[in-house]
Amino acid sequence: MVPTVPLVSTVPLPRRPRDPDDTARRWYEDELGWATTPGEPFRLVTGLRFDVLEVPAEAGYAALRHLGPASPVAMHGGRMRLLVAAGGADELPGLLDWLEWGAVALDLRAIGAGGHIEAPPPPDRTGSSRRIGSADRIASPDPTGSQGAAVWLRPPEPGCESELLLPTLSAVGGVGGAPDLVRLVDTMATECHRVRLRRACAQPLAFS
Repeated sequence: MVPTVPLVSTVPLPRRPRDPDDTARRWYEDELGWATTPGEPFRLVTGLRFDVLEVPAEAGYAALRHLGPASPVAMHGGRMRLLVAAGGADELPGLLDWLEWGAVALDLRAIGAGGHIEAPPPPDRTGSSRRIGSADRIASPDPTGSQGAAVWLRPPEPGCESELLLPTLSAVGGVGGAPDLVRLVDTMATECHRVRLRRACAQPLAFS
């Protein structure tokens, strides 16, 4: 009886596919130095390197003219998220009062220390992502993120220290190269109010 010899397979085992979430997390943490939350899907932590002002998309587009070309802007669920300097979220209530918007109901939300936002996928490494201006739209299957997926309209650029160019109160009076947070908030509040009035006028009249 001839003893059987076990056959050794020469076919290599299939490679484990790279986890896209892990790749994206490394991009944010290693290339940008931004903190992320543990677990999957991960989120971007606010209040450390940046805060976020969130408004309806139609109000946000009008405010883009107050941002520098390196100021990151994201979209999620039909709402625009503009990154501002860390601490800007805490300044928002006082700014709205000073600008005489404090007594007006505005769809303007600030996300700061202790908060987080959905992490949009990193921009295409081939450079297909393009920056938008106040009148631009981005060519993508869902440019507004209305289907629930967060997307970058103006993605952050690794290595450019974009946090130094985010809107801040210290820019009042033209000091430094950062955009003025006061002008940005005033424009966003004005546009949020206009959006609210347009939506109210569009409501059908109720007859008793």
